[in-house]
Amino acid sequence: MTGTAAQPGPAGDIGVLVVDDHAVVRRGLSAYLESADGIEVLAEAVDGKDALDQLQRLVAEGRPAQVVLMDVLMPRMDGITAIRAVLAAHPHVRVVVLTSFGELERVHAALEAGASGYLLKDADPDEVAAAIRSADRGEVHLDPTVAGRLTRRLVSPPTGLAALTARERSILALVARGMSNHQIAAELYISERTARTHVSHILAKLQLTSRTQAALVAIREGLVSPPDTYGGAT
Repeated sequence: MTGTAAQPGPAGDIGVLVVDDHAVVRRGLSAYLESADGIEVLAEAVDGKDALDQLQRLVAEGRPAQVVLMDVLMPRMDGITAIRAVLAAHPHVRVVVLTSFGELERVHAALEAGASGYLLKDADPDEVAAAIRSADRGEVHLDPTVAGRLTRRLVSPPTGLAALTARERSILALVARGMSNHQIAAELYISERTARTHVSHILAKLQLTSRTQAALVAIREGLVSPPDTYGGAT
C-alpha cells in the first residue's frame, strides 16, 4: 500500500485517487493534478485491491474520493474488475480509465463495467483534468482517438454474425448441425434452391469458402454448442 499524497485542499475540490502499478506514472499524474485548479489528489494505489483499501481508508478519515483515475492492466486485481468492485462498494465514486490500450474490446468492457471516462496515456494533461471534472459532473469523457474508433465502428457495415439476418443465422445453425441443403429446406419449409441461396449468402457475408468453416464459426460464436455438431454435408 502506498502513502497519501497532499493534505486536504480547499473545500469543493474534486478528491482523486490515482491507481497505477507504475510508481513513475502515479507520481507524474499526482504532480500534475495537484497543480490543476479544483482537483486534489487524496491518495495513490498500486492496483485494484489497494484502491479499494485506500477508498475505504479515505472514507474512514472523512475525506472520501469523488473520482478514481484507474489503469487497466495491473497485478492482483485488474482495472475492469476493480471498476466493478469500486462502484459496488462506493456507488457515488466515478472511475476514469487511463491506459495505454485503446482496443475497442477494452473500451467496451470498461464502459460496461461502469467507467465514466476512457483516456489513453498519451493524452494531454489538461484532457486528464477535463475528464476528471466531467466524471465528477456525471458525464462521460472519451479520448478523441477512442471516440473516433467507436464512431467508425457504429457507422461501418456490420461484420460476422451481426451481418446475418435472423433467417440466415437459423440456417447457419442448421449447417453447423450437419444438415444438407435438402434437409434445411425440409426443416424450414422452403425450396432447396432457396436454402442453397441462403447458404451462399451466409458464406459470402462471413467471407468463408466452405460449410465446414461456417460450422466452425457458428460453434466459436456460440450459435450452437460443439456436442450438437458433426461432420457437415457437402
